[in-house]
Amino acid sequence: MTKRTQLALATALVAALALGASGCSGTTKGSSAAGGSNPAAANDGKILGGTPVKGGTLTVLSNQDFAHLDPARNWTMPTMDFGTRLLYRTLVTFKAEPGKAGSELVADLATDLGTPSNGGRTWTFTLKEGVKYEDGSPIKAQDVKYNVERSFSPDLTGGPDYAAQYLAGTEGYKGPLQGQHLDSVKTPDDRTIVFELKRPVAEFSATATLPTFAPVPQSQEKGTQYDARPFSSGPYKIESYDRDKKLVLVRNEHWDPGTDTVRKAYPDRFVVVMGLKGGQIDDRIIAGEGPDASTVQYADMRPESAPKVLPEPEVKARLLAESQGCTEMLHLNNSRAPFDDPKVREAMQYAVDKEAVVTAGGGPALNEVATAYLPPSLSGGKQADVLKIAPAGDPAKAKELLKAAGKETLKVSLSVSTGDKGKAEAIQQGLARAGIEVVIDTVDPGAYYDVIGDLSTTPDMTLAGWCPDYPSGSTWIPFVFDGRTIKEKGNQGNYSQFRDEATMKRIDEINAMADAKEANRAWIELDAALMAKSPNVPLLLERKPLLVGTNVAGAFGHPVWTGTIDYGTVGLKDPSKSQG
Repeated sequence: MTKRTQLALATALVAALALGASGCSGTTKGSSAAGGSNPAAANDGKILGGTPVKGGTLTVLSNQDFAHLDPARNWTMPTMDFGTRLLYRTLVTFKAEPGKAGSELVADLATDLGTPSNGGRTWTFTLKEGVKYEDGSPIKAQDVKYNVERSFSPDLTGGPDYAAQYLAGTEGYKGPLQGQHLDSVKTPDDRTIVFELKRPVAEFSATATLPTFAPVPQSQEKGTQYDARPFSSGPYKIESYDRDKKLVLVRNEHWDPGTDTVRKAYPDRFVVVMGLKGGQIDDRIIAGEGPDASTVQYADMRPESAPKVLPEPEVKARLLAESQGCTEMLHLNNSRAPFDDPKVREAMQYAVDKEAVVTAGGGPALNEVATAYLPPSLSGGKQADVLKIAPAGDPAKAKELLKAAGKETLKVSLSVSTGDKGKAEAIQQGLARAGIEVVIDTVDPGAYYDVIGDLSTTPDMTLAGWCPDYPSGSTWIPFVFDGRTIKEKGNQGNYSQFRDEATMKRIDEINAMADAKEANRAWIELDAALMAKSPNVPLLLERKPLLVGTNVAGAFGHPVWTGTIDYGTVGLKDPSKSQG
């Protein structure tokens, strides 16, 4: 579409959303640089469809396969929600409720949220009695320890880095596959696990919600092949998995709801159909005919589908568009020219037309301009704006900075997931105004994070967001900007390969702060300092639009695992209408 057509569509979307529909409530958090607050979001914080009835088959329509189902490697949304709600349990988890209540921690495999000692450097968890795997064998503390150790394996890339950052005595550790184990994770008996940390971590209970802290028995170890068949400790187990085509989950008869206060396990089966086009998925759920009435979508509704949804009250009532704590960024590869030059990176802040990117992402109804790195949820409800750049950018200023850097013309590569091609083209057109030529490469969504996380295949620029794993700046800035987290393969978060000694020193200082409020203020201040160094360009604060079928009940967007339906409580109104 031309820019003029896109802007006209964006205006129409805002008007349509403002008309309202049944079940709508909530507003966005403050104003963006574009001026004014966004209209009400569709069903923000609501549960759609009432309480489900047990039984039937819930179908998930997806344009992609899962990046990784192995809990040691699972660190993308919505795979993390899918895995930890359906296939495996963790020591601690979040409540299955919409809105603020969903941010509350509750015990999962453990009896409580853990007991700190030694000034917060030691954390002890006790497993519940009677928790079992899919074959009826008991879940043991040693199995949680083993999966934590697996997260260090060079071959099992892509997973959360918290264990490596927090545990003591991990220098040079390469995982348990060669028989080496961590002394800082102790299991004095089958139900007790003790973590010895290198520094006090007051938030370690929240860290234990991550898939790293799910159990994997050593007897089930299959290395990289474990991705295809994780051994279930949750309410469902894998019946079949045809990669890139179809995954079928059936009930795990050894899962005991008496030990699980979170997961309701309403459907008898979950079927994930993969490889569909995004627009095709939207159209099927919008129509909601036959078995498609019992479907949900795995990834975001396509922006071009918004005109079919927002003006139609019946369809809009089935749209979840949760406010989320994620910032989407244009990552600049700082490890090589031209983006090893801070002046060139600064020029990029002015060259990008964020307004056009917002439009390409569905318009102001579904996005707003980002003016800082930390999302509003981590910065007091509103983003800072230290650079004061207009939403459409300032190509004249960008040209001036590029000329000063001796780079009046540039040609750079940009890799994006297939579904983000529209945003990539908006970036391309915006940068062209400043004399920057962009070559776009689209990558299959299921392989995207593996490609951009491999330093041998990382392009000049990538498009990716970052979401906090729990409400703390410690889950955001260190992962996106600490040069010590960069890996040759499985690099996550720091896609810009930004290495800055002053930043790393300040991260360590903030992590050592005992006062959470003081630390929060310090993260916000560091955010502003990082904007001046411009390792990447913050683009968007997104809502994650998800459609559900007319026969779906209990659906809501989880407030922590942003951009995903909480699979722990979703089900069907009438199981007899589903097909499996």
